[in-house]
Formats: sequence, structure tokens, C-alpha cells
Amino acid sequence: MRLHTVGLVLMLAFALSIFVAPLAVNAQPPTQVPRIGYLKGGMGNTGTFEAFQQGLRDHGYVEGQNIVIEYRAAEGRGERLPELAADLVRLRVEVIVTSGPQPIQVVTHATTTIPIVMAISPDPVEAGLVASLARPGGNLTGLSVMAPEFQGKRLELLKEAVPGIARVAVLWNAASPDARWRAMHAPAQALGIALHSLAVRGPDDFDRAFDAALREGADALYAMSDPLIGGHTTRIVAFAARHRLPTAFEHREDAEAGGLMAYGPSLHAMFRRAATYVDKILKGAKPGDLPIERPPRFELVLNLKTAQALGVTLSPSVLFQATEVIK
Repeated sequence: MRLHTVGLVLMLAFALSIFVAPLAVNAQPPTQVPRIGYLKGGMGNTGTFEAFQQGLRDHGYVEGQNIVIEYRAAEGRGERLPELAADLVRLRVEVIVTSGPQPIQVVTHATTTIPIVMAISPDPVEAGLVASLARPGGNLTGLSVMAPEFQGKRLELLKEAVPGIARVAVLWNAASPDARWRAMHAPAQALGIALHSLAVRGPDDFDRAFDAALREGADALYAMSDPLIGGHTTRIVAFAARHRLPTAFEHREDAEAGGLMAYGPSLHAMFRRAATYVDKILKGAKPGDLPIERPPRFELVLNLKTAQALGVTLSPSVLFQATEVIK
């Protein structure tokens, strides 16, 4: 009788365990959704954030479902960047994505532990941010255009497109630690081009810079890629159109927006590619072990509609080299 009772107790306990086990599993806390910090230095919608989101979707991440993006924008006000970066660090996001010399520098000063992905940057080795492109070390990785070495090529293409150019005003962000302005002088001298600096530090400096370009008698305008400057592409193109100034930019999206020419990688493609780095880091990769990539191809995009509006006849030689001609 006693054995029979013990057997019933054991059977009841076993049955109860089968019933309770699924409840225990269901009662476990849900897996934490990763949070990504996204720090934008410029202003306006340039489509780069949407390109990054598309890149995440390519890897199976959907914002609001299995990933959260903490978006912060300085709106072209560089002085706001340290506060915004510190906010993302306080939130303990898994990764911070940013672009441009100044935002990258600010984020690297804000944290040495949270992985940082550069969606686009000039030369991070020259800037002292990483040990090498192959093995960056530390908490920084991403994509680089190695921009200083291509400044001469862009000037050469601009001169070839419009041979009469002799004086080029260069719009650049003086608040960003960047070697591109210095890198332009030797090739400009070799091409017989005089450069005039249009240094800006914030949104309020553009009108003054435009006035200086006219005062100095510039016959072309070169706009460097930068979050601050990129947020004012429409404004730059409108100024150039009013004063019939040929323009050179660094990304195809700027030529699509009305610039005369652009030589460089697609900005949207680089932001989309940055999502691949985020995916690898979320899956356990260390940023210092992920090689920094350079764009697989540079595109020469010419805007024939802009050329016609400016009264400029592009040389056949540069038309032949074009990856794409916008008509």
C-alpha cells in the first residue's frame, strides 16, 4: 500500500513537471532588443539615414521590431556633438554609427569601449584614429574614402571639363580635423589653378562664404564632402546657378541634386554598407578586428542639364570618362 502511494506521488510530480515546464520557459524575460546609436552631424534629409535603414533590413533587422535606433542630429551645429555623443554613451547602445571627421573625432573621445562604425570618413590613419586599415584596433572601424589623395584628381577633372577655369573657391568645414584642404594645393599649382578658401564652421557662415567667392572672382566652386556642407547642397547649387559657377562635388548624389560634376563613391551605398559592420558587431565581432573598407569604385557623374543651364560646354574627353551623364 505504501509503495502504491509513493508511485502515485511520483507520477503526479512527473505530470506536474511536464505541465509547468512550458510555463517556466514562457515566463523567462524576452531577449533584449539591441539599440544602435546614430549620430548625424549635418542637417536636412540627404537620404543617408534611409540608406542605412535599408542596409539593416538587408540583414534582417527591422526598426521597432528586432532593433531600436537612437537617432541624434546636431543640425550642422558642431558644438552640439559632444552632448549628443555623451547621451548615446549614457544609453549604453551596442554600437554608434556616425560619419565625417568632426563627428567621428567627438565620438572617439566620448567612448573607448562602445564599438563605433564610420559610415564614411577621410583617412583615419592619417588622422591618428586607427593603427591601420587592415587591423584598426580599438573600438573603431567602418568605411573610408581616403579622401586627400583624390583632391587632385577632382581638380584635374574639373579643369578638363571646363578648361577655362583658373580660380576655384573651395568650400570646406574648418571645424573638422581634415587634411583635404592642405592636400589640394600642390595639384592645384601643377594645374595652374589658384585656390581660395571658403572656410565655414556652421550654418550661419555660408552667406559670408558665398560673398567671398564672388569678391575673389572665383570662376568655379568646389564643395568638400562633410556633414555640415552636405546638408546645404541645395543651397550651394542654387548659389552656383545664380552666378553661373561650375561646381565639383565628391559624391554622385550631389551631381544628381544639381551639381555640375561629382567624382567619388555613392554616399548612399556607403551608409548601406555600414549596416554590414553593425550586423557583424551585434553577432560578436570586435571592431578592432574588422578591416576598414575603401569603396570598390569611384564614379564620375556629370550633369548635362546643369551644364546647359550654366552655358558650359563640357569637353568631349571628360564626357568619354563619365560613369553616368545626367540628361
